[in-house]
Amino acid sequence: MSSKRIVSLLPASTEIIYALGLEGQLVGRSHECDYPESVKELPACSSTVIEEGVSSSAIDTQVKQTIAEALSVYNVDSVLLKRLNPDLIVTQAQCEVCGVSLSDVEKALGEDQNKDVEVLSLSPNTLEGILADIKEVACKLEVSERGKVLLEELEERRDLIKHKLKFVENKPKVACIEWLDPLMIAGNWTPELVEIAGGVPVLATNGSHSPYIKPEDLCAANPDIIVVAACGFSIERTLQEISLLMQLSGWNEIEAVKNNKVFIADGNHYFNRPGPRIIDTIEILAEIINPKQFIFGYEGQAWVKFDLV
Repeated sequence: MSSKRIVSLLPASTEIIYALGLEGQLVGRSHECDYPESVKELPACSSTVIEEGVSSSAIDTQVKQTIAEALSVYNVDSVLLKRLNPDLIVTQAQCEVCGVSLSDVEKALGEDQNKDVEVLSLSPNTLEGILADIKEVACKLEVSERGKVLLEELEERRDLIKHKLKFVENKPKVACIEWLDPLMIAGNWTPELVEIAGGVPVLATNGSHSPYIKPEDLCAANPDIIVVAACGFSIERTLQEISLLMQLSGWNEIEAVKNNKVFIADGNHYFNRPGPRIIDTIEILAEIINPKQFIFGYEGQAWVKFDLV
């Protein structure tokens, strides 16, 4: 096993490192790394230029303006990085908006580091990609056997759900909303998670980036179930803006709304975080889509039913 000093600038990679039992090697984190709770004791090596507490629409506008000006949404503290003297920095190249990017890290490192720092950049778009990242991190940190055991546990949980639903024919249409204003449907790995949990994903394609949609697209798809898991938002934060959906033209005519099957989930900790807890996300979806078959105990903590009456 290696004894590398690690800075993780991605919540998902932080969780992978903890799941591999290597948290003792972490010396720094991103400002978004918040699980497990103990990781908050480490110094945060990044920050965001986006204002806190503003609306979904305002966040979207700020992000687009920042990117249009060829600037980054995130700042990396190069002075702190130098002081922490890491051997390995883990970041991502999947989304310039979702987390500190590879280019942000390369800019921060510059030419002032005391030694060559290895940078591992993760960029999963599918469930298979997420599991492959876990294997890669384990290999990089010379704990391949631990990685194998972890993956076997995760795959066993996934396969249990697949097996239990193998002969279930009734598969409701499910729309997973990733952003409220403008409206966005969760893509990347989410459609596959919905399929594993017994649903038929609508308006997004597995492995493709999350698409913006128009309200009429949602109405035309007419999902039987709507799961709102806003990117980076807790349940409480999402509820602050849930009225945006209720104001959409045609909202009350959607099957999910008429049958009171609209759910709010913790997008920040589960749906939008491509680490070990992505299997938790499948279990959450299984509870929502097939409540008679599955009770994992996430209701009330990771998801709630939104009472439309």
